[in-house]
Amino acid sequence: FVRLKDDDSGDHDQNEENNTQKDGEKEKNDREKPQSTTKRKAVVPGPAEHPLQYNYTFWYSRRTPGRPTSSQSYEQNIKQIGTFASVEQFWRFYSHMVRPGDLTGHSDFHLFKEGIKPMWEDDANKNGGKWIIRLRKGLASRCWENLILAMLGEQFMVGEEICGAVVSVRFQEDIISIWNKTASDQATTARIRDTLRRVLNLPPNTIMEYKTHTDSIK
Repeated sequence: FVRLKDDDSGDHDQNEENNTQKDGEKEKNDREKPQSTTKRKAVVPGPAEHPLQYNYTFWYSRRTPGRPTSSQSYEQNIKQIGTFASVEQFWRFYSHMVRPGDLTGHSDFHLFKEGIKPMWEDDANKNGGKWIIRLRKGLASRCWENLILAMLGEQFMVGEEICGAVVSVRFQEDIISIWNKTASDQATTARIRDTLRRVLNLPPNTIMEYKTHTDSIK
């Protein structure tokens, strides 16, 4: 991953302004089309790019603390940044994104497999859960990068169990979590925990909590 970080033609930078304009026009046309005819173009690796095992989507959300959130208002609040299919496409998004440690307020970045919404109620998530690690301020950017590179590089070795990862920036602390499909599969959740410790290089006394999404919903 790191070796391919700068292995990029750079064409996207020159065309970014034109693309933004085109995207704006396209979005307008898409909105005017009947919903049934709007087909999203599949995201595929470019020529000579290094494909990932799955496509992934970056999301961002921000909310006012203290205001209760229903799942409906949460869904409206979550913004899709974009989907990528290769290592090079990942770096293209990531290199332009603010690092979690530089975010302010009550903000979250989510990185989930394409087609899975970062919501407890999503079909892929509803029987699952997440490992949660609370971090003191100043660690979120490094931990988030290590976590998502391990996830994209299939280091967890648990088949299709991983759904996505979240970094949550809060006032007193930051929280990172990794979501999996089957909360009841203890061997899988234990393997995810052990891999998480290794890839994040966590001190032995780090508290890690596993929470099922049904408990979170309650």
